[in-house]
Amino acid sequence: MRHPEHSQFSVAEMLEHERPHLMPMPEPFDGYVEKPARVSSTCLVSVARNRYSVPCELAGQMVSTRLYPGSVVVVADDAVVARHERLSDSGGTRYDWQHYIPLVQRKPGALRNGAPFADMPEALQQLRRGLLRQAGGDRVMAQVLAIVPTAGLDAVIVAVELAMESCPPSGRVSVEHVINVLGRLNAPAVPLGAETALQVATPPLANTARYDSLRSQEVDHA
Repeated sequence: MRHPEHSQFSVAEMLEHERPHLMPMPEPFDGYVEKPARVSSTCLVSVARNRYSVPCELAGQMVSTRLYPGSVVVVADDAVVARHERLSDSGGTRYDWQHYIPLVQRKPGALRNGAPFADMPEALQQLRRGLLRQAGGDRVMAQVLAIVPTAGLDAVIVAVELAMESCPPSGRVSVEHVINVLGRLNAPAVPLGAETALQVATPPLANTARYDSLRSQEVDHA
């Protein structure tokens, strides 16, 4: 397409001529309303007539809340500690269940009636329902959730799904089972066999009688 004023150039060619003279694009304006807030004992902060969860280790501390048109960000010590989609109504509460993982290590019974854990992925919900039907299941579930911060949520979900598939109907998934599956998922790939021209002159023979001969030998422990 020819340029409307300089017909000897195309629009693309004129852009290349003008580009060195253009001003650089400024950084997008980070517009938000910032206010201080104190974290409640239930690990919530109030922002614009709604409540949002923060990591439980911040309970009772002062934080800074940043209200965006579509989101809410919570900052502590110049670091973002929580980010939520903004609620449109008033009087609502938005949880992030991962904020409460350290809490259930001390109080695993909170998993039974804890509203923050209603939004867990389905695989973890299924595991929770199965474990809470058995004595001590809440503690096992708390131990499984404790793996999430280090192993990653996606990896734990896959491990839980595989553990539940391999668990017999009469048994229950243990945290050791989940850790074992995670270890196998993260294990390095088995190296491929190297091709070689060497040939075995004397193939090994399976002779279990050699073990009997070793057992019959006297061992001097002196």
